[in-house]
Amino acid sequence: MAVFVALGAFLMTLAGGWVAQRVTDRRHLVLGLAGGLMLGVVGLDLLPEAIEAAGEPVFGVPMALLLFVGGFLVAHLVERLLSARQVAHGAGGHHGDRVPQVGLTAAAAMVGHSLMDGIALGAAFQVSGSMGVAVALAVISHDFADGFNTYTLTSLYGNARRKALLMLFAAAVAPVVGAATTLLFTLPEELLGGYLGFFGGALLYLAAAEILPEAHHTHPARSTLLCTIGGVGFIWLVVGIAE
Repeated sequence: MAVFVALGAFLMTLAGGWVAQRVTDRRHLVLGLAGGLMLGVVGLDLLPEAIEAAGEPVFGVPMALLLFVGGFLVAHLVERLLSARQVAHGAGGHHGDRVPQVGLTAAAAMVGHSLMDGIALGAAFQVSGSMGVAVALAVISHDFADGFNTYTLTSLYGNARRKALLMLFAAAVAPVVGAATTLLFTLPEELLGGYLGFFGGALLYLAAAEILPEAHHTHPARSTLLCTIGGVGFIWLVVGIAE
């Protein structure tokens, strides 16, 4: 049943990527919406689940929040290292230059997140049918945002359309693979919570430091801001329905 439901996530991920590539003439609106979706996923979905699942606090701070900060810092470090490498090889270095490897790394993280979605889906069905349905609703709904963001992140950093489509397809297949693996093992709740915290920090960095500034750089329009707010509102609606 979990694998069958994951096929719905597969289709929703592809639908999100299809929408992202079809509106390239409104790139600032796409980026504004992507930033809002990412912010909503982190603040309203990933972080609350991570805090609840990630176990005991460490020196007075919830483990999920420590990993959240760690994910943010690691994303920042990776981008700085890749940018420095690009400059060292004479490939630029001006503010606003995009390093293709950063986009591929971010998209790979989205693929990993989609894989964990499938694992969480399979684990929920192992507990009970009602919990599986609730998790399925959340996964299928927000996988549209995952597909949208995977394609947008890959293409934003100057990668070819072929690579963006390849990462989109990988993100679409990942929930099915993740759900299928739960037939073989059970993922500890603490490990899942720690992962969600770390991934949330990395995703927030990309949204706040890259996606949203780029969206408003050449088009500081009110419509872009409304798209960002709409993206957050959409995730809020998805979380509310799932609860």
